[in-house]
Amino acid sequence: MDRGRMRAPCFPLKVFYDGACIVCATEIGHYLRKDHGEKLVAIDISSPDFDPAPYHISFGDFMRSMHAIDRDGQVFQGVDSFWAIWQAFPASTLYGVMGRVIQLPLVNWLARIGYWLFAQVRPYLPKRHQCDSGTCSIHQRK
Repeated sequence: MDRGRMRAPCFPLKVFYDGACIVCATEIGHYLRKDHGEKLVAIDISSPDFDPAPYHISFGDFMRSMHAIDRDGQVFQGVDSFWAIWQAFPASTLYGVMGRVIQLPLVNWLARIGYWLFAQVRPYLPKRHQCDSGTCSIHQRK
């Protein structure tokens, strides 16, 4: 992560995820349930009405790696998008600690390799079932 160029996100943070991917949807759903300040806005790129054009990012790029865009238009991609998400949580929480640890050079390098490997197998992971009623949406809060 080039900390010289990247600044902490300005919330709310739009988090673009593949809702058809069971791992992706589960992870983002978990963050949304923990996000009591409603700093995160999840956008399912697998939804038929998702249009990538306003974001100037191709659909293929959205599908290749997770993206997050903050209120000011700063784009975070891949591992950096997780770092941006973790900034939504207090520094004293697990995610706050993870946000600091992921900045360590060796950890960041390993995280980028791990993310790249995950991105290679993600298309082959089981897909979520379709929910015609919308009752399985990750946007529902408990």
